[in-house]
Amino acid sequence: MTQEIDHNAIVRLGMAYAESKTLLSAVELGVFTALAREPLDWQTLRERIGIHPRAARDFFDALVALRLLRREDGRYSNTREADLYLDKTKKSYIGGMLEMSNARLYGIWGSLSEALRTGAPQNEIGAREDIFTWLSKTPEKYREFTQAMTGLSLPSARALAAKFPWDRYKTFADVGTAQGGLPVQVALAHPQVTGIGLDLPPVQPVFEDYVREHGLADRLRFQVFDLFKDPIPKVDVITMGHILHGWKLADKRGFIKKAYDALSEGGVLVVYDAMIDDERRENVAGFMMSLTILLETPEGFDYTSADCAGWLREQGFRDVRAEKLIGSDSFVVGVK
Repeated sequence: MTQEIDHNAIVRLGMAYAESKTLLSAVELGVFTALAREPLDWQTLRERIGIHPRAARDFFDALVALRLLRREDGRYSNTREADLYLDKTKKSYIGGMLEMSNARLYGIWGSLSEALRTGAPQNEIGAREDIFTWLSKTPEKYREFTQAMTGLSLPSARALAAKFPWDRYKTFADVGTAQGGLPVQVALAHPQVTGIGLDLPPVQPVFEDYVREHGLADRLRFQVFDLFKDPIPKVDVITMGHILHGWKLADKRGFIKKAYDALSEGGVLVVYDAMIDDERRENVAGFMMSLTILLETPEGFDYTSADCAGWLREQGFRDVRAEKLIGSDSFVVGVK
């Protein structure tokens, strides 16, 4: 007899949206924030978050099976990871990205087949304008977007603050800074450094609120900046995190040139993203991000570390190196 080939992995992958939506709904409903205060039985928890009793136990126990909650003596509590990253009251909260996924991306991904057939974005905007111009017209939407970007980037920001030799430098500028997640982490870890967050006008109050919350207003400032129009300020280090993937190749090269022109001899450009592995076989998150960019932008795409390193070398950067950062993210460094 031939051994039966297990089909369960394929079926689970095909139904993975169900597990994803269970997490996204738990974030939306505030399950993890409620349990961060104290363990609760299922009746109290369902009343606290306002859901019907019909499937409440199945919902909570599904989160146990997904290793997001624990259940002991009939009471539910967060796992360590959920408590750290999914409690909205903590500064370590990364749920902003999940909130945006629930509100926008979950629906947009339903049109992936159409995007693959046409090459056209499938979001609310279509090809009329870029997403940043669209968001800038609605400050509240832009605030939600910047918070989501902090959730996406916070682990990488902390890792970059630890891995890069910031002790050699005094000034930096973060291009497309959003809420300021990277500048805050660098400034917290390196007291000698001062930084500038560069982004579009609607981001300024969001950035300044976030910086003020961390007590860093004396060392971090915001500068209104359009990546297509404005020069980057003269600093020791320029960072571009989750920026290049949103644009076509000519724009990517143009942004790298703009950084090169702004840096003095010995200055450094740091690019980090969910870069696809060089063999294009392993980094699932990098491929998923590239497909998200397909759904959201007219011409953007993700890329490998080798691709990025090549663009920096073409521009004239020396001592170019690529390193794993954390999770699905990698970073590439080049010296002028």
